[in-house]
Amino acid sequence: MTDIVRHGRLQNPPFRPRSGHLLAALMAASALMLAAPGAAQASAAAKQSNAKSSSGNSTSKSKTKAASSSGSSRASAAHGARASAKEAKEAKGGRKAAVAETKAAAAKPARRPARAAAPIQEASNAEARLIAVYEMFGRGQARPALAKARDLVRDYPNFQLAQLVYGDLLAAQVPPSNSLPDTASIAKMRGNPAMAELHEESRRRLQALRERPPANTVPSQFLALSTRSRYAIAVDASRSRLYLFENSDKGLKLTADYYISVGKSGTDKATEGDARTPLGVYYITSSLDPKSLKDFYGAGALPINYPNPYDVRRGKTGGGIWLHGTPPQQFARAPLASDGCVVMANPDLKQLLRKVQIGATPVVTARSLQWISQPQAEKESQSISSAINGWKDARANGNEAQLKKFYLPDFQRISKKSTEGISVVDDEVKYAQGKRVQLKDMSYLHWRDGDDTMVVTFGEVFEGEKSGRSRRQYWLRQGSEWKLFHEEILG
Repeated sequence: MTDIVRHGRLQNPPFRPRSGHLLAALMAASALMLAAPGAAQASAAAKQSNAKSSSGNSTSKSKTKAASSSGSSRASAAHGARASAKEAKEAKGGRKAAVAETKAAAAKPARRPARAAAPIQEASNAEARLIAVYEMFGRGQARPALAKARDLVRDYPNFQLAQLVYGDLLAAQVPPSNSLPDTASIAKMRGNPAMAELHEESRRRLQALRERPPANTVPSQFLALSTRSRYAIAVDASRSRLYLFENSDKGLKLTADYYISVGKSGTDKATEGDARTPLGVYYITSSLDPKSLKDFYGAGALPINYPNPYDVRRGKTGGGIWLHGTPPQQFARAPLASDGCVVMANPDLKQLLRKVQIGATPVVTARSLQWISQPQAEKESQSISSAINGWKDARANGNEAQLKKFYLPDFQRISKKSTEGISVVDDEVKYAQGKRVQLKDMSYLHWRDGDDTMVVTFGEVFEGEKSGRSRRQYWLRQGSEWKLFHEEILG
């Protein structure tokens, strides 16, 4: 690889690029990146990470040499794919026009969004460094970008998208040739599904970079979250992105976001084996030791409670939906690649593993996340809060007729203590015995998918007592009223 970089050309390239054919995709990506709000923060984070990486790698030259050799061979094989992507730019005048277009995009001030976008969070060292490569190339710093890309594939030799970008930058060093391109090779690479998947991965990473969540907003599902849940997770399948929030008495704060893959057939899982990722509100149920798993699952796995009670109510089947890592030979998988699980790069998953709480970390999976302000979330939680208070008062007053109105006829309860033969209304009235109760640690998670549902988690302590039950209730809106269809007694 050192020789290739020194001489500024590929050895035995699969074809000689025709001017204007090779770098349009990379140039367009760089222009989009430079116009993205928060790009400077990402670049700064990448520089800091890269500085740490460089100092840490000074004692491992032999290992680096082997990794670099692997990266060089992959980059050489990949660089031909870019020729097919350049045909659109050729119509605009080839490479000079593409470069001019990129510089113009970089120089033009970005439009101000309606609301300020949240700054880019450093999700992973590798992605932040890839962003820095895009930025350098977009600013016309081709050789520094090449050096950064070389270091990136050295440190992450299994990062296929980085290998592809590195191949593009290497190919850019090849002097123009008057010879015709190898059209057979171009056609072959153009039709290669792996190349198409890498382009789509790049597009989605850049889309998530360009279209940041508005500042001081949260996904519309998170109306309220108890501080007992220290973190919350939201997945946006359309952007192949997982957002991690830290929760405190000041509310939810976006702390990181990561590239992810979902099911081969997309989302909205309905039946077992349909290779789709479920949509809904879930919770982490356990953390599986990677030593007990196949290498395929990478650094570990976090199962979620699919099918949840709402899924069961609608007849959905299947199971074994996890958030898990990637096999050793892959840094990341294609956007649509799993059998229904959410798949992350192993370094990203390791960050998540250190933060999630079993049974307390919610996971929202959506086709596309909608973001709302905190005042809007509070406003939308008023109707379910009113229903919960009405249910609590009817129970405390021993009003069985009023209490019964809050339950659907097919209501089900899961409890460690059996109440067979006792109606839920009788059980609640006897349990309350007219005592005043304080509901605390309230969480409202809203899901709208044909029906309007709410997952409510809370603890309750009766007057004069020090501890009580923790419950998770599933409510369904019917007209203007909320009705209970499922409840879990957590402890």
